[in-house]
Amino acid sequence: MGADMSHGADNFYHSDNVTTQKVTFKNQYDMNVTGNLFIPKGQDQNKKSPAIIVGHPMGAVKEQSSNLYAQKLADQGFVTLALDLPFWGESEGRPRNAVLPDVYSEAFSAAVDFLGTRSFINRDRIGVLGICGSGSFVISAAKIDPRMKAIATVSMYDMGAASRNALNHSLTLERRKKVIEDAVAQRYVEFAGGGMKYTGGTVHVLDEKTDPIQREFYDFYRTPRGEFTPAGSSPDRTTHPTLSSNVKFMNFYPFMDIETISPRPMLFITGDAAHSKEFSEEAYKLAGQPKELIEVQGAGHVDLYDRVELIPFDKLADFFTRNLK
Repeated sequence: MGADMSHGADNFYHSDNVTTQKVTFKNQYDMNVTGNLFIPKGQDQNKKSPAIIVGHPMGAVKEQSSNLYAQKLADQGFVTLALDLPFWGESEGRPRNAVLPDVYSEAFSAAVDFLGTRSFINRDRIGVLGICGSGSFVISAAKIDPRMKAIATVSMYDMGAASRNALNHSLTLERRKKVIEDAVAQRYVEFAGGGMKYTGGTVHVLDEKTDPIQREFYDFYRTPRGEFTPAGSSPDRTTHPTLSSNVKFMNFYPFMDIETISPRPMLFITGDAAHSKEFSEEAYKLAGQPKELIEVQGAGHVDLYDRVELIPFDKLADFFTRNLK
């Protein structure tokens, strides 16, 4: 099936105006976190620059959406860092594809540690940007890390609410308990040395029963538009978290106390046609001032991963320019 490359889909964008450097640094738990550091060419190394940390969609890696955003913001003069969350991509963590939301959030604080100790970065001017699931991880991180001076999310998924309730609160408590029972049954299998099982993620084959949301993800993750398999992984595991750990999201409440981030500014960007819009609306409602919610006309959830004609990069650049002065 051919990919839908409309509206300037450009996930693998490569900027000629930046230098790219692969970097690895430790989180607080002595795990290696790997990312791509983008520095605008001609940057005055004697001048301390603002920086932005960019997190990828849940189940993705930095080469999917995150590198694009990081380079587009570096084109605007920011030093940016697109990172791989622990257990994914080139970052450490075993088993691969495990879910541990606190450690995901910790990766953003570790990235602040790293950037804030570079001679060319102003440690008082560091912002964070989370795409999809990373939107909920940057909020979780920012609540307990005041070094993050400006917080933006795009097509945010609250991974806690999505796991507990599903979209539009469509998951019954009975069904939720069944999911939990399946996960703990699998713990016994793995503890006894059995094989790993994976869940969720994006389907590998479309048929007449495939729902529109899965089709949306399929068009990005399973076609040349956004398909990427990190070294050492395999396409059949891409985007799929481990079954036994995925229920950790049930205990994840990123929007609780979100108002305590104030007076640091927050920007929520969602598509007006996005299936995930409820999460940005909820976060916006609960957040303290200053806050802004932008609905991109005609954009769905995955559209804002890579369709550069729809993504409001100017709004993002303006937000970070104003708030990382």
